[in-house]
Amino acid sequence: MRKLIVNTFLTLDGVMQAPGGPEEDTSGGFTHGGWSVRFWDDRMGEIAGGIMDKPIDLLLGRRTYEIFAAHWPHASEEQGAKPLNEATKYVASRTLTSLEWGPSVLLEGDVVEAVRALKREDGPELQIHGSANLLQTLVGGGVIDEYHLWTFPAVVGSGKRLFEEGVPAAALELVETETSTTGVVISTYVPAGELVTGSFALDEQPEDAPRTP
Repeated sequence: MRKLIVNTFLTLDGVMQAPGGPEEDTSGGFTHGGWSVRFWDDRMGEIAGGIMDKPIDLLLGRRTYEIFAAHWPHASEEQGAKPLNEATKYVASRTLTSLEWGPSVLLEGDVVEAVRALKREDGPELQIHGSANLLQTLVGGGVIDEYHLWTFPAVVGSGKRLFEEGVPAAALELVETETSTTGVVISTYVPAGELVTGSFALDEQPEDAPRTP
């Protein structure tokens, strides 16, 4: 059984759209692409290298696959291209019929069931990068084992979010966190079951509390 791990850059208001550049994803009229770039420091580079410096497979939505395929085959090992180019890319898409950036596999049928089957196989951990639309389905399907979230001190107001309206309520447990020199909070969470609610209201009013007429 292998884990499915989300690796996502987020703004403080929860947006994950186009962190790397203005033209990365302008869908929905998004105009703030590249919001993560100015916050990068050496420690973040070390952490990112550690995430990728091991055997991995990738699980990607169509748009993220196309963005990656246009860049990483032409990048150098020094730029971190090797693990991405060597990984098997599992792609969820209803429109693609061929995958030029290999090794790649087009997932067929119900994506949640396809991912469950992948997790039951032997092999390296599965990582999701980007893929906002796919993530909504996987969050709802309860198949994610770990969230590795990079929260940047920026607010963009609108855009694709990791947790969109309609995802099921749930609790998460923080297992690790670190802050970069630029204020980026890098945290790892694991699912922790159902969300338990409560109240701060007093169960009983003190005897000397004012009485409502």
